[in-house]
Amino acid sequence: MRHPERDSYFPLIELARAEDLGGGDLTSEILIPENRQGHAKIVFREKGVLCGITVARDVLVYYDRHLSLDQQAADGTFVNAGQAVGEINGPLRSMLSAERVMLNFLQRLSGIATLTSQYVQAVEGTKAMICDTRKTTPGWRGLEKYAVRCGGGKNHRYGLYDACMIKDNHLAALDGKNRTKLLRQAIRMLQKQDRRPDFVQVEVDTLEQLAEILPIEGIDIILLDNMTPEQMRQAVALRDQRAKHITLEASGGVTLQTVCAIAETGVERISAGALTHSARCLDISLEIA
Repeated sequence: MRHPERDSYFPLIELARAEDLGGGDLTSEILIPENRQGHAKIVFREKGVLCGITVARDVLVYYDRHLSLDQQAADGTFVNAGQAVGEINGPLRSMLSAERVMLNFLQRLSGIATLTSQYVQAVEGTKAMICDTRKTTPGWRGLEKYAVRCGGGKNHRYGLYDACMIKDNHLAALDGKNRTKLLRQAIRMLQKQDRRPDFVQVEVDTLEQLAEILPIEGIDIILLDNMTPEQMRQAVALRDQRAKHITLEASGGVTLQTVCAIAETGVERISAGALTHSARCLDISLEIA
């Protein structure tokens, strides 16, 4: 799986170091001799999916180029409680200064990967894939979407620029009497542009809207927003009758408790903002040897 470009997240490391280290580590500078070397392990205190080990290495090197990380597990690997995923060697003072920022990245990204893997496991045996959304931490989108991939999920559109998603507010802005005509015109315009979107998606929240949208050419995905499982089953049956080439995606009210029932309706995609906006940071520690 493709790792985010270092240049895309390095500013986050710079910002995190500046806000945490400031003018210097008062505690470590007093207690730890400058030339003291150290050895430590990065240990998972609970089971989960590792994500961010490369970022952790970049954090360490940014604090001190003499710090090194011997990686013992790869991103996307399931890790048991008590298992070490890396060993750090180098100046102890710098290691302790970098500890919190390094762990913040690891805990956040591993938490997202772990939650995503739980959603993926919950729909195992169905044809539904678990997708993320744009509900990401500002500036962290590349890393958080990478974490979703590490957990076995799929990325939805990255931003507003790579795919066309016509949502309820877009539809509300159209003339209701001419909505279908205006949608057809808009999609034809998209198809004529030099920069084609990765896909065209339209959101509906009723079966009546779905029936209206299905015949429009050029639509790749229809989003079923906040529908009940029974409505989703009816939507799948209607799609199968009229436009089998269109993918159906469910969204809204998706939790670990509901995702299996949603997947069993026959939809091909389930998008859950909770993967990124509600993931709990995993408990990971730095243990000095």
